This record gives sequence, C-alpha cells and structure tokens, in this order.
Amino acid sequence: MTSQVLRSFGELDAIARDPSAPVVTLFSGGLDSSYLLHRLVRAGARNIHAVSVDLGEDESSEHKQRIADLLGIRLHLVDGRQEFAEDFVRPAIAAHAVYLDTHPVSSTLSRPLIAKVAVRTAHELGATTVLHTANRSQNTLRRLNGALELLGFAGHYGSPYDLDPVDRHQKMRELKEAGLEQLSGRLVSGDSNLWCREFESGILDDPEDHAVPEELYRWSALRPAEAPETVEVAFEAGRPVAVDGRRLSLTELIDTLNHLVGAHGLGRYSGLEHLGHGPKVLEIREMPAAWLLLRSRRHLETATLSAELLREKMHQEQLWVREALEGRWFGELRAASQAFVEVCSARVTGSVRWRLSAGSAETRAIVADRPRYLRDREAWEHQSVAAERAAFTPIRPQER
Repeated sequence: MTSQVLRSFGELDAIARDPSAPVVTLFSGGLDSSYLLHRLVRAGARNIHAVSVDLGEDESSEHKQRIADLLGIRLHLVDGRQEFAEDFVRPAIAAHAVYLDTHPVSSTLSRPLIAKVAVRTAHELGATTVLHTANRSQNTLRRLNGALELLGFAGHYGSPYDLDPVDRHQKMRELKEAGLEQLSGRLVSGDSNLWCREFESGILDDPEDHAVPEELYRWSALRPAEAPETVEVAFEAGRPVAVDGRRLSLTELIDTLNHLVGAHGLGRYSGLEHLGHGPKVLEIREMPAAWLLLRSRRHLETATLSAELLREKMHQEQLWVREALEGRWFGELRAASQAFVEVCSARVTGSVRWRLSAGSAETRAIVADRPRYLRDREAWEHQSVAAERAAFTPIRPQER
C-alpha cells in the first residue's frame, strides 16, 4: 500500500467501512483530539487506538483514560520523557535552537518523536491509518506530516482538520452532548512537555491584544518573597550534567531548573512564528530551564571555541532550526548540521555560575576546562610584547 495524505472529515467514512480495521490516532486529551475520536466513533470505526506520548505534559493520564473509556477507545500511554530529553532536547541545546532570535523551539522537537511512536504502534497493530488533529493554522501540521513521510509510513495519514476546520463552539457542544463536559471551559490551546509550556489561539489569537492571564503560568509564576540566590550549571562536552555540583539525569536537571529559575519570574517568551503558507501566528510560552541552559552554554562556547568556528556554528544553528521546524527532523540536512554541531561540542566543558533575583540574572563565574579567555590581561600583554620583540631582535655575532 502506498502512502496517502488524509485531509478531511469526509474521508473518515471510507476508513470506517471496515469497523474492525485498526486506526491509530494521536491523542493529547484536548478538545481537538477528543473531537476526532468522537467523529471516528460516529463514523462507525470500532478498533480505535488513541496513542498518547507522555513528554512531561500537563494533562493527566486519568483525564485521558476517562475520555477513552467514555468513547470506548483503547488508550496507549507511552512514557517518552527520557527519549525526548536525550534524543531531541539535548541535540536542540547543542544547536542553540532558537527561532529567529525570539524563542527556543519546543513542539518542533516533540512532533517527530510523537510521529515515531505512532508509526511504531501502527506497525505493531497492523494499522494502515495514522491520524492527528493539527490544522493549517498550526505548524504541527507540516511537522507531523513531514515526519510521517520521512519515516516511510505506508498508509493513510494526516489530519481531517486540514480541509475541514470545525468551529470551537461546535466541538464543545457535540462533546458535551456525548458526555464530555470537562472540555468546554478551555480558553486557549495548550501544548506542554518537560521543556516548554506553550499557549495559543482562543483569547490569545490577536497579536495586537494578547494579555496573558497570569494563572496560565506555572513554572515562572514570580514569587515576590523569593530571595536572590546563586545557581551553577555544569556541562561536559556540551551536555548539561549538574546543578550546584549535583549530577542529574537530563530530565531531572531540566525539571530542577524549570522550578528554580522560574521562581524568579524568568523564562517567558512571546513571538510570531510563520505558518507553511507564510502568515504568522502568536505563541506564548514559558521555558525557564531553556532560558538558563542556552545562555550558559553560549557563555561556555565563547570561552572555548574560536571566533570563526563560533560564527559558523551560529550560521548552522538557523539552518538546523529551519530543517527541524519545517518538518524535516529525519532529513539528511538536519542530520548533517547536527554532526557539525556535535564536533563543536567536544570542547564545551565547564560551568557557569549565576545570581538570580526577581526578573534578572547575572553571571558570577564562567569556568572552562580548556579556556581561550585571559585571566590576567596585563601579564598577557607583557608576555605578548616580549614574545614579539624576541622574534625580531637581531642575533648578535657572539650568540651565533
């Protein structure tokens, strides 16, 4: 069977003609993914498998299980936190993956892993259909479709929302009629993982007027009574390995910094990101660990890499971001760019100590194992001048 992109709800009827055929859907527990399950059931599909990949998200497994049970869906909960941190977040830290100098990328990293899990599950079940719920005002559409294509999934895949957008109120009304009232009070669309909490749409649709309700923030909710404190982050070959001398797994390290750095109100971003057709949409996010880790690593890069190598790496970073963001994570160019980044990472070992206070952060120490920086400028100047003079001082006859 050759692959075919599915783009409308009308195509669900054809999929449901064989009620026993397994269908895999990506399921977040939110409004769109719950509505897709409802529509599949309504179309007559009876062997539906909702795949939910836990990347450190907000939605609870109990919430998802309640929805699946009510609709008669089999729920597959997959713990992807470690794989996400090691195989997707760590390379992004090394590549300093920041979109056009506005915000670190996040869903760009999670979508290829989610697609990978979906394809693996489909193969295990013998399913020839993988559905998701991205619409054309979400960059997830081309990231998931791009990942599924590059992974070589041979079957039907795509989102019925692509050509059939459904009004938010209609989705809430139909789900309420189906007994899912808990989804009717959501004001924004959210996406969360251990690296980022992101909000968009709903009351945040308009870039010209987008006051964010403070209650949306969790990690970066400023605590006025929080006293200034120091925090030190250590790296080995470009990989963050310890906080304040305590070695941690990458998932533990990110979680620690999200709460420690966020307590000082740091790590909030807002930015416009382009869609596949050119228009731009507003995205709000909080990423305290990313805020500190990317700055710390850049300090160590400047301490250990030559200026020319660092300039070229900064060029490669945007190439890396472009390929990942456009849905080509599994493509050759991003892999080649990652290889360059990893070569640069070999020297990046050391630590950065910060002083954090309400809304601000200052470095207190940048320590590299193989530094290029000077610690005594005057002594270096004398040594440099002496070496230059010695090179041009004529050798007297008696010294020959």
